[in-house]
Amino acid sequence: MELIVQPTDGVTPLIKAIDAARKSIEIAIFRFDRKDLQQALERAVGRGVVVHALIASTNHGGEKDLRKLESDFLKAGIAVGRTDSDLLRYHYKFMLVDREILYLLTFNYTHLDIAARSFGIITRNPGLVREAIRLFGADLKRQSYTPEVDHFVVSPINARQQLSGFIGGAKEQLLIYDPEISDRRMIHMLRKRAEAGVEIRIVGTVKKSPSAPGASGLLRMRFHTRTIIRDREWAFMGSQSLREAELDRRRELGLIIHNADIVHSLAKIFESDWATLKPRSKEHLEKKRPGKQARERARAIVREMPLRPLVEKALKRALNEIPCPDPKCEVSIEENFRQALEDSVSRLVKESAKPEARR
Repeated sequence: MELIVQPTDGVTPLIKAIDAARKSIEIAIFRFDRKDLQQALERAVGRGVVVHALIASTNHGGEKDLRKLESDFLKAGIAVGRTDSDLLRYHYKFMLVDREILYLLTFNYTHLDIAARSFGIITRNPGLVREAIRLFGADLKRQSYTPEVDHFVVSPINARQQLSGFIGGAKEQLLIYDPEISDRRMIHMLRKRAEAGVEIRIVGTVKKSPSAPGASGLLRMRFHTRTIIRDREWAFMGSQSLREAELDRRRELGLIIHNADIVHSLAKIFESDWATLKPRSKEHLEKKRPGKQARERARAIVREMPLRPLVEKALKRALNEIPCPDPKCEVSIEENFRQALEDSVSRLVKESAKPEARR
């Protein structure tokens, strides 16, 4: 088992893996903008390697890019499948090489993510590789899937159970990278661990809670990883934040790792990153609050908004992304509608707040 560390390792480990492939490459994609990776996949096709890409049906604001990527891949001889629309997102990112090596990533195949703090795992473990093959095949064919290997964490199937057990098993320390922790049950569990004397440090934010369950802060550098180090003996690494949607309504993938070298490296990097945190003092937070003038302007913008067309547009987008008349889709449609409406309002406020818009 090997560790990929971003931004230090860059795209090189992935390109080397693709260039070394002899028979097959299976790659699950949520976001992708790396021409060098695309060219490597095309070179593999040229060598006779069978390349199959499973591309997300949707992501936040990037559907056009995903459909263009599908078209480009097909022209290059890469077989393309699209994920189902039964879940809010298919957010995982992993790659299988020759059905012998699994690359599980917490970053997307993008310039932005590869330049941020993030991690990946390279493993030849036959059980994990076999399980990733099963998951890829099931999602490609839109069939049901049930994990058969311990520590293979798949949302929405077993992630809540696995991560609850993982966090609940902490005896001394939890070091957490998570952009947004907002699931109430997970926050409650973290708080219980803290009350039991477990040291908790979080790089990221905790929402829906009056206070973080432990020390927390934001990195001065961008990060795009979900990683939890437990008692410096175990680690979880994957695509799921401790958020309700990512635990219960999206496809996410992670691994629980018990490898001394990797866990030691992750803890060392965490300590280094922790030393560079931005301050989270009351004074710092107050500086981030909008001034009185800005708040009054925002209220005025809301009063002037053409709300009905905005709501209708958001609802249409939500229905287009999840074209399902089945009542079971109600929760997914509601979630997409809320997201679409939030995006529309945010964009309108930003546009209206520009100086030229006020003249």
